[in-house]
Amino acid sequence: MDTFALIVTIGVALGFTYTNGFHDSANAIATSVSTRALTPRAALAMAAVMNLAGAFMGSGVAKTVSEGLIETPHGNRGMWILFAALVGAIVWNLVTWYFGLPSSSSHALFGGMVGAALAGGIDVIWSGVLEKVVIPMFISPVVGLIIGYLVMCAIMWLFRHSNPHKAKRGFRIAQTVSAAGMALGHGLQDAQKTMGIVVMALVISDVEDAGDPIPVWVKIACAVMLSLGTYAGGWRIMRTLGRKIIELDPPQGFAAETTGASLMFTTAFIFHAPISTTHVITSAIMGVGATKRVKAVRWGIAKNIILGWFITMPAAALVAAASFGIVNVAFL
Repeated sequence: MDTFALIVTIGVALGFTYTNGFHDSANAIATSVSTRALTPRAALAMAAVMNLAGAFMGSGVAKTVSEGLIETPHGNRGMWILFAALVGAIVWNLVTWYFGLPSSSSHALFGGMVGAALAGGIDVIWSGVLEKVVIPMFISPVVGLIIGYLVMCAIMWLFRHSNPHKAKRGFRIAQTVSAAGMALGHGLQDAQKTMGIVVMALVISDVEDAGDPIPVWVKIACAVMLSLGTYAGGWRIMRTLGRKIIELDPPQGFAAETTGASLMFTTAFIFHAPISTTHVITSAIMGVGATKRVKAVRWGIAKNIILGWFITMPAAALVAAASFGIVNVAFL
């Protein structure tokens, strides 16, 4: 086994985690920043710490990524397939970050895995892709929108007789808790996705056996890189989520974050499904905003975001397939 290929693949996996951090950090904190519940730097620092903590809370999602989507490849060819998958995901993350589009890092990774596997002649576990990726991709935004709407309706009813200014101050404080929950869920979901890739690389290289517990150093490395990327910030995407979909107030921000965090914990612990943080929080914001009035949501911006969701997997798959073609010529 080529040690160079293993080192390069793990390095690129950690690089993907870093881009995931600055790409998806906005998911956890955009609403808190836009409502002025937290300053941007305080929000980023809090999100980085909670991402780090969330990474150590489970391993079900990592197992799904490492064993449930593509057959484990073998030898140097298998290692370069993983490398190409990561390149596809990173390129798409950078493209969508540049344009300020909150696409899903998770689906970029899954698209990269499928594209590289197909290009490299590795079997794709289509049942796993359907059950763990495609179905949640459609269901989670719908659930996020509905629950966000219902949570906001409940808040409006419970506080209907409260002083509006006092209620907003209280929810601004409460948002520090809901934003922390979002960041914890992001760490729980997204750090594990990279852990799954690193574990697959270690299995290919015979350093680990399939089914072994995730090494502690893998958890630490993935968690730290996700946290560093989060602290680097994702200002372009933060503006889209925090201001362009709808002008949020503190109760709305709290409702959206609570909805998003609840769905991420539920899917990670019960279903071991790697859902998209981006999809969940964006749809929750839309659901919350619709309680004000349907036209309050800027559906033109929402339409562009949803279009990005559908493009992400095929686009990352194409980049990954092209990357494997280049690697195949250069190294294999």
